[in-house]
Amino acid sequence: MPQKKAFALRLDPAVHAAVERLAADELRSANAQIEMLLREALKGRGIEVKQSPAPKRGRPPKE
Repeated sequence: MPQKKAFALRLDPAVHAAVERLAADELRSANAQIEMLLREALKGRGIEVKQSPAPKRGRPPKE
């Protein structure tokens, strides 16, 4: 399963505050909101990014 890529992102405090407000309104984390906004912006420019498979949840199967 692919891991998420972590990196530092510097934002203007006003942009960060706006993202946090929007994320709270839509019941998302700020990180998930930024990813969604980036996907929307890429799609708006004609770049479709496929969704990676969701991580498996729960206990691993017994052997």
